[in-house]
Amino acid sequence: MREQYDIAVIGGGLAGSVAALAAAAEGWRVAFIAPQPPRQDGRTTALLSESIGLLARLGIWDDIRPVSAPLRTMRILDGTTRLFRAPPVSFRSSEIDLDAFGYNIPNQPLFDVLQAATRKSKLIDRFESPMAQAEQSDEVVSLTLEDGTTVTALAALAADGRGSKLRDAIGIKVKTWSYPQTALVMNFSHTISHGDTSTEFHTERGPFTQVPLPGNRSSLVWAVRPEEEDGIRALSRQALNAEVESRMRSILGAVEVEGEVQAWPLSSLIAESFGNGRTMLVGETGHAFPPIGAQGLNLGLRDIMQAIQSITDAGGPQDARQAVRAFNRQRRIDVTSRIAGVDLLNRALLSSFLPVQALRAGGLAALSAIPPLRLLAMREGMTPGWRKKSDGRPLPSGG
Repeated sequence: MREQYDIAVIGGGLAGSVAALAAAAEGWRVAFIAPQPPRQDGRTTALLSESIGLLARLGIWDDIRPVSAPLRTMRILDGTTRLFRAPPVSFRSSEIDLDAFGYNIPNQPLFDVLQAATRKSKLIDRFESPMAQAEQSDEVVSLTLEDGTTVTALAALAADGRGSKLRDAIGIKVKTWSYPQTALVMNFSHTISHGDTSTEFHTERGPFTQVPLPGNRSSLVWAVRPEEEDGIRALSRQALNAEVESRMRSILGAVEVEGEVQAWPLSSLIAESFGNGRTMLVGETGHAFPPIGAQGLNLGLRDIMQAIQSITDAGGPQDARQAVRAFNRQRRIDVTSRIAGVDLLNRALLSSFLPVQALRAGGLAALSAIPPLRLLAMREGMTPGWRKKSDGRPLPSGG
């Protein structure tokens, strides 16, 4: 069996699903190579306004909004016991004339909505067999699946994650590094309203971050040392509730942890280039880093918007080689700057070196005390300056 498509999307996670829908929204025929994920995802994702705009253009935002919670204030509290401690810093969306920075969305409902939308699209053909081999020529990308199916496309978007087979097949190398941290992920209810506020406690082990969910519920990402993981997960539910409430300083009152506690080792990855031949890397195929500052999937969705725009600007999928060269140039600054910033902040939290602690505390103090600096940080966090027109509005994006 041999099929010809405009775009092949490899990877069936959140980024891959959005990529398939965004390509189909341009009227392109899409081969969606999307094996089912191995487990349910209990995490949540804070999507900023630009990412929410993409979901709205793809017609899925109304379906996911009911289980999402707005983020109107992002607060950083120094939870360390060090000599140099930073003052509290609060970033409010109203300061930059936004109703909300974005929304916190449970990953599993978002995934389910995306799956339904890809199956509904008449321009998307789904293949659940994993990719086994890939080759590129000057004209097409040829993909062989494990069940023997061969798919050819004019362009490919590699969204198959950190261990990407397609990235390896086209010869793009990656730099990886790990941290002495594991992220524990859970959801919990609480007796005091969160007021649409996310609170990130900076601790000696890394961030301890609460993010709102609808009602009196929140999600939590808790960075711990790997050797602490088993002990925390072995706590009785009553003891775990008390531990979370204590670390939250009881700002949300009594806590009740819901369901399973999941664990994710923390590491980073960056590809040496974000495209080659007729293939572009999107999402964690090209970059990955710890969950700090609501940048992960937002960066991946910017990859997708830029990939679609680059293909359109080049003249369509048949001109993918030109589009890939433009995409690689345009993504470099955004990706490398975000990874460097998150890596620096995380290492500063872990460092016992007093000058590093002083610089971190001083930087947060400056953000707290100098409104123009805080406004600049918020605007850059929402949409990078290079993606804005001279009047400050986001550039138009494909999808």
